[in-house]
Amino acid sequence: MIDKIWNIKSKKIKEETIDEISKEHHIPRVISTILLNRGIESEDIAPYLRKSMADIINPMLMLDMDKAVERITNAIQNNEKIAVYGDYDVDGITSTALLYKFLLSLGADVEYYIPDRKGEGYGINIMAVNKLFKQGIKLMITVDCGITAIGEVEFAKLQGMDVIITDHHTCKDRLPTAAAAILNPKRPDCDYPFDALAGVGVAFKLILALAIKNGLKTTDVFNQYVDIATLGTIADVVPLLGENRVIVDKGLKILHNPKRIGIRAVMEVAGVLDKPLSASTIAFSIAPRLNAAGRLGSAATAVELLLTNDESRARELALLLDTENKERQQTERQIFDEALELIAKDPNFEKKKVIVLAQENWHQGVIGIVASRLCDMYYKPCILISHTNGVGKGSGRSIKGFNLFDALTHCEKQLIDFGGHAVAAGLNVNMSDIDSFIKEINKYADEVLSEQDMIPTVDIDCPLSERSVTLENAKLLSKLEPFGMNNEKPVFALAHAQVMNIAPVGADNKHLRLRIVKNNQTINCIGFGMGEFAEFIHQGDTVNIAFQMDINHYQGNETVQLILKDIKRK
Repeated sequence: MIDKIWNIKSKKIKEETIDEISKEHHIPRVISTILLNRGIESEDIAPYLRKSMADIINPMLMLDMDKAVERITNAIQNNEKIAVYGDYDVDGITSTALLYKFLLSLGADVEYYIPDRKGEGYGINIMAVNKLFKQGIKLMITVDCGITAIGEVEFAKLQGMDVIITDHHTCKDRLPTAAAAILNPKRPDCDYPFDALAGVGVAFKLILALAIKNGLKTTDVFNQYVDIATLGTIADVVPLLGENRVIVDKGLKILHNPKRIGIRAVMEVAGVLDKPLSASTIAFSIAPRLNAAGRLGSAATAVELLLTNDESRARELALLLDTENKERQQTERQIFDEALELIAKDPNFEKKKVIVLAQENWHQGVIGIVASRLCDMYYKPCILISHTNGVGKGSGRSIKGFNLFDALTHCEKQLIDFGGHAVAAGLNVNMSDIDSFIKEINKYADEVLSEQDMIPTVDIDCPLSERSVTLENAKLLSKLEPFGMNNEKPVFALAHAQVMNIAPVGADNKHLRLRIVKNNQTINCIGFGMGEFAEFIHQGDTVNIAFQMDINHYQGNETVQLILKDIKRK
């Protein structure tokens, strides 16, 4: 167990500032504290709280949007064949389904293409471009990929095929300027005021721009497609602030009673239909099933699920995805165990700040999930590489303070190519260069990561007294939803409570059930994945706890329940 650092964020905020914000916006001090902790300025608090369509930015403000709309409009008018070129994760799947369905509604001659993860890998590839060209495609629109595909876009242009890129990944120094349009709010020359859209968010803005061009009511188009946009936005773990917050808030309301047959079917199979719905429900129940298609099977299965109007087919596809998700979990466990064995055999593991593990024929669709688990377990950046015939394909996850994209940029001489974000990235590498890559990325980590950076922190919004742990306050906090990246569910601290009862629960005693008392108030807590704490903390101990306040729904009753994030024995 790692002794985590507790970072009480409210210590950095003046009491007078909290009072001013509370008075100005007529909100409780605890809400003001939480918003200030998240860096939300006074002028942004009203939009944050209202989550209004009025705060959706004009899509035409995105650089090249006018070019993209014009080229697509011409393609439709001239009956040119269009291909939507997607990606095999949930962001790419939802982007593909959303844009394809909307272009169909405009009368376009359109098809979609998603590369095979194992055979083709991420992004645009020459073979796919050639295949689409032979099928008569005149316009290819990428979604959630393409921003680094300089050579591939030039090849397409030489073939007489125009390419419109819609992407949200970090840009390298050079852009694929042979494209007819490049939509990416992260472009350094793009003044669009919100750069944290998911790939599906950029595709969503494109269809809204096309709606304007075609004289359609944008509110109707927004409401018709926001459910699909919500799935991809949540799954891609982008910040749930700004436009993303509005998209997800509106989408969750629609998904509570889904009208799309495929979404209803997968929610029913996952056992979450007609239950309270939140961003975490999507992230942990729906997204993994959609993701399973691209990880173990064909991502086209998930796209078809989102598009189908046939109830029996929707049920069949949802069950297939559920089966593939179970297979994914089994494969994940196997790779995780093999990764732990490799770590155990490495005598220098403790000295390395970055975990890099490579194994022949690890399933490429699962290594990213395992990398994430190892990253959380050891609190080190982690890259897992699956290699075949001397070439490795890797997927990495990172910790706070270590920008993985920057690290890979530093090591680009050792890599074939790479792409991604600060916290998640992919790479290709010749296995002959793997040792030098491991050495170089760890050398870079030694330069940018201090020993303090290697200790996980628990960010706590503010301390609370036991009197504040009430059902009323738990409901009050729900007004800050949807929660997600950069708008995490608030975490509080309660000091000097006495343990009444503590016990590991669940399969393999993985979880923890805790009952505490302070000033005669008894509080029930649950700690997911915290079963090992039962070995070190006992009845009668005095503890400080870090927790989220939650509402437990059981047999029609509502009670407050604390979700533990950490425990410190006093």
